[in-house]
Amino acid sequence: MENYLPAWLQPKVEYIAVVLQVLAILLVAWALRWLVRRLIARLAARYELPPMVVMGARRVATFLIGMAALLMVLERFGVSAGVLWGAFTGFAAVAAVAFFAAWSVLTNIFCSFLILVTRPFRLFDHIEVLDNGEKPGLGGQVIDINLIYVTLLERHADGFESQLRVPNSQFFQRAVRRWSGEPPVARLHGGPVRPRDEDAGQRRVAGGGAAADPD
Repeated sequence: MENYLPAWLQPKVEYIAVVLQVLAILLVAWALRWLVRRLIARLAARYELPPMVVMGARRVATFLIGMAALLMVLERFGVSAGVLWGAFTGFAAVAAVAFFAAWSVLTNIFCSFLILVTRPFRLFDHIEVLDNGEKPGLGGQVIDINLIYVTLLERHADGFESQLRVPNSQFFQRAVRRWSGEPPVARLHGGPVRPRDEDAGQRRVAGGGAAADPD
């Protein structure tokens, strides 16, 4: 065949053959995809398959045919199967790590919008994130709300202050206690809580009892 080609085209015969092979692979893959989709459509009409099953079957078939065509095309360019498998496994591992990292960040970002919309608390509110029922948890005054976390200001018994950053997603996984005013001092320092009105009532009862004794 090279004898019938011009002299300037003979050194490029190998490249032309590779291009033709690639085009043939793509054409066969497209025809196979069309036939498979027609077959799936007929099976769906005959057996009344749910639309989700039909869509899933089409996507799986398209993915498998496309991957097979891609591997065959890369093989024509001299890429070995071992190199392709190593590259695929490395890419899958990196993609999995990136997916979980991005998922955590996206979850916190989405929860920040939920906090702004549902308004379970506002800036400068005193809140507490309960771990289990009445068990003391993370608490403080809300001083900042951003896309990733909420900053709480903690006041300790020794007079020092510290900042606690809580991821936004935690507020939708735990119960949140919110005070309308200043919280009890014992709660800020991790001690048991006695509501102020209850303490005041007990003091009034104690005072009345003490005043009634002399009578």
